[in-house]
Amino acid sequence: MLLNESMQYIKRIKILNDRIPSLSTYPFDLPVVQALDELTFHPQVTYLIGENGMGKSTLLEAIAIAYGFNPEGGSFNFNFSTYDSHSPLEQYLRLSKGAYKPKDGFFLRAETYYNVASNIEELDSEPLGGRKIIDQFGGVSLHEQSHGESFFATFLNRFRGQGIYLLDEPEAALSPLRQLSMLARMHELVEQDSQFIIATHSPLLMAYPHATIYEFSEDGIKETTLEETNHYLLFKQFFEDKDRLLHHLFL
Repeated sequence: MLLNESMQYIKRIKILNDRIPSLSTYPFDLPVVQALDELTFHPQVTYLIGENGMGKSTLLEAIAIAYGFNPEGGSFNFNFSTYDSHSPLEQYLRLSKGAYKPKDGFFLRAETYYNVASNIEELDSEPLGGRKIIDQFGGVSLHEQSHGESFFATFLNRFRGQGIYLLDEPEAALSPLRQLSMLARMHELVEQDSQFIIATHSPLLMAYPHATIYEFSEDGIKETTLEETNHYLLFKQFFEDKDRLLHHLFL
């Protein structure tokens, strides 16, 4: 069964602009915050895309914290802090939830995934009742795998369906082939009542059919299609006429 608008876990967010103290200070000076009033999410897959510095990751972090996730990532049960660096944006965000509560959830951040893996090992040093957390991730230490292998082990083993999954640049550790495998895994989970919100730069990961894509730029926010995104057009230009593009780059 697929989630629909009445069942999805996160329906929309709204920036509480009247409470923002100053638009000239971080994170309120970010383009995504200044352009955003309200954003509605697809019941299954929504992408947040744009150039570096637009504020995609900061917005996704705020959504995750507002929904109950640890700022550095993990499931709802993770509660650790390696370095308190998250922004206060979640305090200026109103999050509208659906009528259904997810049975699973995970906030995956590429930049803090090492901290999640370390926290798992710390907790597993004194397991409760003989059960180890790492068993939910495939049973092999995430530190004893390559970055990409540990990422994919999480997608494959820890994501169980009927869940809300917030992913921040998951392609950072994945080869193109693994990114396609991730799309296949996403589809399995979508068919198991799951919802994804993904911040990404990867045209491969943006290819999930019928997803909503929001592109952030200095000019604001627009809903777009994969083929209209700057990411896709740049890759298309490169592969269709690589020599011409390189000639202009190297002038």
